[in-house]
Amino acid sequence: MDVDSTAIRTIDYDGERAKLFVRFASGERYVYVGVPREVCRSFLDADSKGRFFLAEIRDCYPYNRLTS
Repeated sequence: MDVDSTAIRTIDYDGERAKLFVRFASGERYVYVGVPREVCRSFLDADSKGRFFLAEIRDCYPYNRLTS
């Protein structure tokens, strides 16, 4: 889903696998593993997506950069 953010372009969530997909304004796309649904919901509701990402996701969950 597209979001209103200068740092983050899209946020998608796979609830069955607890995977959060984030595409940044730069175009880079990452998947974060083990992210609870409540964290994703709070991320989507955050006034500042970038600030929430830095505080609650970036260094809290394992991730991989996606190439496609």
